[in-house]
Amino acid sequence: MSEHLSKNQIKWVRSLQQKKQRDAESVFVAEGRKCVEELRNAFELVLMVTPDNATEVEIAQMSNLRTPQGVIGVFRKRPITSSPHHLITSSPQGLALALDGVQDPGNLGTIIRTCDWFGVHDIYCSKDTADCYNPKVVQATMGALARVRVHYINIEEWLTEKRNTGVPIYGTLLEGGNMYKDGAIADKSKGVIIMGSEGNGISAAIRELITHPIRIPSFPENAETSESLNVGIATAIVLAEFRR
Repeated sequence: MSEHLSKNQIKWVRSLQQKKQRDAESVFVAEGRKCVEELRNAFELVLMVTPDNATEVEIAQMSNLRTPQGVIGVFRKRPITSSPHHLITSSPQGLALALDGVQDPGNLGTIIRTCDWFGVHDIYCSKDTADCYNPKVVQATMGALARVRVHYINIEEWLTEKRNTGVPIYGTLLEGGNMYKDGAIADKSKGVIIMGSEGNGISAAIRELITHPIRIPSFPENAETSESLNVGIATAIVLAEFRR
């Protein structure tokens, strides 16, 4: 039987719902046995909360979920990558994702999980993108953070560097070429795919760096339809086409 958690430990775990506290301690929280076990393969476990060391009421107090799953893990974050200069080929098949201001935690979690599925193991985020260690993001990834590295950088600077070395830069724009037609995607095996924010899409400065604007066509093309797709769904559709 594990030693019962102290009141201070319970209060500490609860405080990690706040970004400033997570940043100060360099830790984050995950919930659910499957998610916690997945993350143990890639992150240092700082504290494990189970029915062996906390009551149901105490677990509910520490949980961020409406229905607590009975297991909570506190993990040490990876070292911060503020200016990665490693080659794009460090990603499998040379494909990476860049996020320009994606702010909804649920969307970011879905995107990380989708990248895991399609073998894209590096995501480069603008600094105004949602925190990948937000509890809602962590839950939505379902453990994919164990295999997908998320970098918060000056993506304009990084994309400029990649473009100057001849890396194809793809961006989803309404005026882009139909991605299912020949020529729209120059090389499916390498490049950076940019996805923009939920409200404003890709920012003007980042648009200037796109070498291959692409578009997910509606069906039938040019039919009256919704203004845009959810960014998480759009990312899945684009990555599926690149991996097809």
